[in-house]
Amino acid sequence: MHVHLDAIGGVAGDMFLAALLDARPDLADGALRAIRAAGLPKGWTAEAVDHLADGLAGRRFHVLPPAHGVHHRDHPHEHHHHHVAFSDIRAMIERSALDEGVKARAIAIFRLLAEAEGAVHGKDPEDVHFHEVADWDSVADIVGAAFVIEALGGATWSVSALPLGGGRVKTAHGVLPVPAPATARLLEGFETLDDGIAGERITPTGAAILKALAPTRRMPSGVALAASGTGFGTRVLPGLPNMLRALLFETGAAEAAPGRESEVAVIAFEVDDQTPEDLAAGLDKLRAEADVLDVTQAAVLGKKGRMMAAVQVLCRAPALERVAAACFAETTTIGLRWHLARRFELDRRTATVDGVRVKVVSRPAGPTAKAEMDDIRGVPGGQPARANARAAAEAGALHDRKTDTDD
Repeated sequence: MHVHLDAIGGVAGDMFLAALLDARPDLADGALRAIRAAGLPKGWTAEAVDHLADGLAGRRFHVLPPAHGVHHRDHPHEHHHHHVAFSDIRAMIERSALDEGVKARAIAIFRLLAEAEGAVHGKDPEDVHFHEVADWDSVADIVGAAFVIEALGGATWSVSALPLGGGRVKTAHGVLPVPAPATARLLEGFETLDDGIAGERITPTGAAILKALAPTRRMPSGVALAASGTGFGTRVLPGLPNMLRALLFETGAAEAAPGRESEVAVIAFEVDDQTPEDLAAGLDKLRAEADVLDVTQAAVLGKKGRMMAAVQVLCRAPALERVAAACFAETTTIGLRWHLARRFELDRRTATVDGVRVKVVSRPAGPTAKAEMDDIRGVPGGQPARANARAAAEAGALHDRKTDTDD
């Protein structure tokens, strides 16, 4: 699957989500469930609704506060703001019932925002407090976007030139130029255009989602257009529909592959001057980094017959630079190698049986199940009891799929 985004009116989080749900309405229920699972406050609702503007049909994405009707976003900086720390939003998502992949993507998007805000205001990302993206409409946009991106599996992405807009905007930091400083940092490297229409055309949330996707400018050739969708924003632009269009292409190769195809970054380096205890602690911290998929180490012989630890880190491609920086921070290596690799992934789900999490994998010869050892470790009665508990949980997960959730 390849997705191309036409930023005709601009890009905002709600426009991105609306466009993809218009193209893939089968994902709407799952996206709304994810937003509720993330902690949507009691009485609030989120919905994707049909919308008609400038003679074109598409969708709008709304977040509805209790008994107040539609929460309009005519300008993302003009309604009342509260301040929420990046660390608080991350903690909220981490303790939510969201699938792990959606959690990681949502946190990664918020982290990009925190890094941009931190760079602009001279703060560590961990110390950043969000203003313009602290309201629940932005949280819902990012969580919903993370769900859709995960649901599309190994889709590749491209985007048209982005309208920069112009003028000034009111923010919690006063009146700032458009695009706002943090948004401008997120848009570094993207091709832009000036279509003569002022105002904020790319919101911070929209810019962070684009940055996380790491899209190219080119659509693939020789592929079939499978679906299209239109997401509308709330602003009215003079002589131009305020819409984002999504074009979904079937690439063929992914459909014939043994699993979902995606791109990952592989980082490799060796360490020979760090104590085993300290290296183990550093690698544990690397494993806890958002977007890190796996960290392995092996004992090898280096120069002068020295024992070394060969480390390999697998992470999502958009997070390469941040994860590389973490490798330098947590280990004593002074150089590393990296490359991008394509991978095939089998579809998998997580089921919970009698309090035990079980990963169910769809294999060509039929599904298999593996219980989470951390959930079985405390079973009393020694190894035979643990083995029985594991077998029962795995059999239950294969027999009853009602408890399954996409992983």
